[in-house]
Amino acid sequence: MRQVLLLEQKVNDIENFFSSTNKRQNNMDKGNSSTKDKDKEKHVPSIKKQNKVATRREAAAAKRMQDLMRQFGTILRQITQHKWVWPFMQPVDVEGLGLHDYYEVIDKPMDFSTIKNQTEAKDGTGYKNVREICVDVRLVFTNAMKYNDEKSDVHVMAKTLLEKFEEKWLQFLPKVTEEETRREQEEAEAQLSMQLAQEAAHARMARDLSNEILLLHVLNLLKRLNLLSFQLYDVDVHLEELREMAVKKFRKMTTDEKRKLGAALARLSPEDLSKALEIVAQNNPSFQATAEEVDLDIDAQSQSTLWKLKYFIEEALEKQSKNSGSTSGNENHNNKNRRKQESCDAVAKASKNKKPT
Repeated sequence: MRQVLLLEQKVNDIENFFSSTNKRQNNMDKGNSSTKDKDKEKHVPSIKKQNKVATRREAAAAKRMQDLMRQFGTILRQITQHKWVWPFMQPVDVEGLGLHDYYEVIDKPMDFSTIKNQTEAKDGTGYKNVREICVDVRLVFTNAMKYNDEKSDVHVMAKTLLEKFEEKWLQFLPKVTEEETRREQEEAEAQLSMQLAQEAAHARMARDLSNEILLLHVLNLLKRLNLLSFQLYDVDVHLEELREMAVKKFRKMTTDEKRKLGAALARLSPEDLSKALEIVAQNNPSFQATAEEVDLDIDAQSQSTLWKLKYFIEEALEKQSKNSGSTSGNENHNNKNRRKQESCDAVAKASKNKKPT
């Protein structure tokens, strides 16, 4: 009972230590704002704020594009008011005109009434930018030129109107290019800002985790020093909770780390290997840890399972190394005693065989 009380006191001392450390750290953060890393974090907007900024930026860009589309509408009106545009204002009457091979020649029919409907659509199915409208306007005329003979009136009318449209489009194009360049620059800046926000968030998370991870190591140390001989249930539960918390917040394990983890598994003793397979089975009910032949796919395991395995293997190999050193020391000692005994026997035998003078 006395040992249990002593253990509880040590755990309380550790918790008080980290509690006071957190308070001192918070006070230092408030009073020491000149520290370079923390000052950088202070001026980096949060991820939530970056998302709000991105939403406003997208809305502003969409509004500017709508303004461009309205300006482009002037070009459309000029084209659709031309005296030769009447064959292209409505969809081609394929059945009425007996054009039975029309859909075999033309992949995507297009006309100006369809373009108008797409421009005015309010359900989200309309055009998103000016270039989409430009593509469909060209399609109206190129379809007519493709299906009709180049000497026909419809072909000549379509070719003439397409040339007029291309002239007006070239005059309008600098505005479109300017907006697209601005959009690309804004997206690049937003991507950089989001990356900085994520890095700052990870730095804060790492700082918050530092005390928890340190407590985890201290509790493990106490356990290795046999100070936790009574294996208090609540201490073990707290240790496992901290381990789970650390595993969930850790980064994703790299391919090289997975390879090293697989190699380390092969160095475990049979008993420790069985325990490692049980860890895999805890988060993977379909995994048969006790089967005669076990096929373990490292890449298929969750990050939580991989980090649990890493912790366990490190501790197991450390114990194996200590036990191996102890065994090697005993063998050396026995070898020395054996050589000493053999030397003594040899001296005794020589003395026995020596002839008196």
